[in-house]
Amino acid sequence: MKSFFLGNLEIKLPVIQGGMGVGISLSGLASAVANEGGIGVISCAGLGLIYHKSPGDYLTKCIYGLKEELRKAKEKTKGIVGVNIMVALTNYADMVKTSIAEKADVIFAGAGLPFDLPSYLPQGSETKLVPIVSSSRAAKIICDKWKNNYGYLPDAIVVEGPKAGGHLGFKVDQLEDANYSLEQIVPEVLKIVSQYETEKKIPVIVAGGISNGQDIRHFLEMGASGVQMGTIFVTTEECDASTVFKETFVNARKEDIKIIQSPVGMPGRAIDGEFIKSVETGAEKPKACPFHCIKTCDYTKSPYCIVQALYQAAKGNMRKGYAFSGINVHLSKKISSVKEVIENLKAEFKEKSIS
Repeated sequence: MKSFFLGNLEIKLPVIQGGMGVGISLSGLASAVANEGGIGVISCAGLGLIYHKSPGDYLTKCIYGLKEELRKAKEKTKGIVGVNIMVALTNYADMVKTSIAEKADVIFAGAGLPFDLPSYLPQGSETKLVPIVSSSRAAKIICDKWKNNYGYLPDAIVVEGPKAGGHLGFKVDQLEDANYSLEQIVPEVLKIVSQYETEKKIPVIVAGGISNGQDIRHFLEMGASGVQMGTIFVTTEECDASTVFKETFVNARKEDIKIIQSPVGMPGRAIDGEFIKSVETGAEKPKACPFHCIKTCDYTKSPYCIVQALYQAAKGNMRKGYAFSGINVHLSKKISSVKEVIENLKAEFKEKSIS
């Protein structure tokens, strides 16, 4: 596996650990991946719940939590640590400003198009900006808007396909359509970024359903610089979620995967379970909204509070929450170390085929 550069940052292992909230990828998982030469990523979703004992209101707790997680990660690694920020978050701007002020190496911004992201970057900042898109059209729009409005081009682009876990940037009927597969989208995005190569090298990182070393090699041979993987890192000792949450992945079968409609307004891929069945009967209606964490969420019309559901699941209370996951969660067989996962990926990358 070849290294690649994000501006002046050398990514020695072309693997980015996907940002997973609430409380799945924090400083523990991010630092472990960074120590192996990849990019470890802290999810800032719901940090106010995780740091509920800190002073202030929910939004203040989120800022404190992000500072703490970045501090802890830096204590554990000299490697590259990024932050995943959903554009749909009500406190998106605060999370971006905090990430930059705390010198996060990279910001990955998805769940919406981060049109204004470069506007938060002060002179001399070293933080790299990476939008997450699901089409070449979105990649083109962001490149042009950033270039025209801020004289800035993305430091990389993550292309997330329809096999990813969590919120998906596709309509439900597009998820099984070959026209929206990574094999179709990635060459289109590579063609877009090539239009800017005289100004800036923009690496393309491929995400969504990538589960082994052969997948990595497939997309690197296609012209990508790296891959983003989430589900494979949930079942690691260093993952910040509870053991019960991890065992949900180990025990999941292919038929347990379900496409749900999230209160955020997007389809999502999740592991079916007691809570999702309860939602379907209308039994989880939220009575109030103390957080208003998502811009597009109206609790009076929502079937449940998503930040609470994801937080409860991460803590191991699967009766009150559920797990988002990629399409290949059934390949999770055991809980192992990040180092072991990476070594397996390297071995598979070298193999001619996986039976």
